Amino acid sequence: MSWYKRSFDILLSFGLIVTLAPLYLAIACVVKSTSKGPVLHWSKRVGARNKLFWMPKFRSMTIDTPQLATHLLRDPRNYLTPVGGFLRRTSLDELPQLVTIFRGDMTFVGPRPALFNQDDLVSLRAKYGVNLLVPGLTGWAQVNGRDELPIPEKVQFDREYLLRRSLFFDIAIIGRTVFQALVQQGVHH
Repeated sequence: MSWYKRSFDILLSFGLIVTLAPLYLAIACVVKSTSKGPVLHWSKRVGARNKLFWMPKFRSMTIDTPQLATHLLRDPRNYLTPVGGFLRRTSLDELPQLVTIFRGDMTFVGPRPALFNQDDLVSLRAKYGVNLLVPGLTGWAQVNGRDELPIPEKVQFDREYLLRRSLFFDIAIIGRTVFQALVQQGVHH
């Protein structure tokens, strides 16, 4: 990762963590008061060079939800907490990942981190060299279909990002991500 991208990640993630602290607290209180279990859900994810790391999210699913990608669940809606659908549609469940960005396990823009058991996604990314990239909070595949994309198509978008990555491309992807989060586009809940 380039020094400017890492510097951007550190400065922006720290600024957002501090600025959004009241929102973090409010979401934590709502999650805790509406469902059993911890406020955060930690999942084992595949990072750069296939190194595993732990990624947090505000918990939007019940504590008995299987450790699978959402699209592999028979009916994901059966596992949502009372506020889970809203958190997922608005991507507010992703806010704790700012800490993971600050730590350096993630970046703002890159391929979304695969679950530890998504062997098909991990192997396809390795085939195209995408596994060398630090995973992102958002990415080119995210703004081109998010949960609706089949894995081979998602990896092609990840590969395109690998080949086209630049500061300006990252800024464009962040802009599209914010827009899509505001209109709640492209997410299954």
